[in-house]
Amino acid sequence: MNKKELVDAIADRVGDKKTATEAVNAVLDTIQSAVATGDKVSITGFGAFEMVHKPARTARNPSTGAEIRVAESWGPKFRPGSDFKELVNAGGKKAGKKK
Repeated sequence: MNKKELVDAIADRVGDKKTATEAVNAVLDTIQSAVATGDKVSITGFGAFEMVHKPARTARNPSTGAEIRVAESWGPKFRPGSDFKELVNAGGKKAGKKK
């Protein structure tokens, strides 16, 4: 499911596409802004979004084997909640193994 499909699914529940688009955009913008400023966003039953620090490190170029220096960075992280994990696990069992 992409953003357009998500908006369409929400529009079916709220009544019109404009309201659904504004709602989806507002939620995503708010989560992104909060995480970018270092806040943790927790949605009970769904999961938590947070910023994580990735320290500088030395890596290897897989083609040449030469060492390269990777600069420190910050990135977003999502941890699913227990309800979300259970739902996905149940769906995986119904669908069988996919490769």
